[in-house]
Amino acid sequence: MTSVRWGIISTAKIGMEKVIPAIQAASNCDVVAIASRSPGRATAAADHLGIPSSFDSYQDLLDAEDIDAVYIPLPNDQHAEWVMRAARAGKHVLCEKPLAMSAAQAAEMVQTCSEAGVLLMEAFMYRHHPTWVTTIDLVRSGAIGEVQAVHSWFSYFNDDPSNIRNQTEHGGGALMDIGCYSINLSRLVFDDEPAAIEAIVKRDPVLGVDTVTSAVLAFPRGGQAVFTCSTRAEDSQGVHIIGTGGRIEIDIPFNIPPLLETRIRMTAGGDPPVEPAAETIVFPPANQYTIQAERFADAVLSGSPPFLAPSDAIANMAVIDEILAPR
Repeated sequence: MTSVRWGIISTAKIGMEKVIPAIQAASNCDVVAIASRSPGRATAAADHLGIPSSFDSYQDLLDAEDIDAVYIPLPNDQHAEWVMRAARAGKHVLCEKPLAMSAAQAAEMVQTCSEAGVLLMEAFMYRHHPTWVTTIDLVRSGAIGEVQAVHSWFSYFNDDPSNIRNQTEHGGGALMDIGCYSINLSRLVFDDEPAAIEAIVKRDPVLGVDTVTSAVLAFPRGGQAVFTCSTRAEDSQGVHIIGTGGRIEIDIPFNIPPLLETRIRMTAGGDPPVEPAAETIVFPPANQYTIQAERFADAVLSGSPPFLAPSDAIANMAVIDEILAPR
């Protein structure tokens, strides 16, 4: 087998507009089927994207013998059921973030996939972009000294009660939808798990979802990560990584447009703050979703572990659980 045959479970917007075309562009991937539980929707999606087969049942897609892996962009509360069903059907799984509704649920999903002998990876696409690969290489090399702090923010405006991101029963809220990125990158930069967590959570008084959440994560070697996420603010995102000998700034750290040049700014040495020694590193356009698909397919084809271990998803959910715990 030289390419992985993919099935797509649901016609969710993120899949239709971003992920499916990116998988189709991957050198080692073939999208062969798509499923929806709304009659006719899968057929329309298949026609639109040039996918050979469509199903009006998720389970029918999982039962198909000519599918090796599935991509799951379902609402958060449906991830566990369909990840585990896919595993029992012998399909490898790339599942949208956050993987589960809790760390305990994520652990059950990881265990089920392990017992079934299939790969599971959480779709934190930003981790695959050259911007972040280079950033982490710089951090690990000591280019900015020892990291002391990570500041990040991610926001957009959405107050539509009918949107699943504003429905608690579907795992809505700012932290689950976008704050999970700040948690993930903080754990990545420090290469550790937080030893202490403090948070302030503001909830919509009617809908119940968190709309502005800020947290401080304290890491065992003394570093701290601070972030704010909001679904009631202007569209914005950014990351600053501050070390003992410099800093790195990333303007578009998460939703990086695939046709856009990206850049990071590293400041280290010179005479800060008046005349710091600054360098801008520019990256040509890259599709992080395509790179994600190719890396996952490489793991499937070679029998090697995925680029992101499923245990990472459990650890990320554990931080989310702590922040959202009643106080």
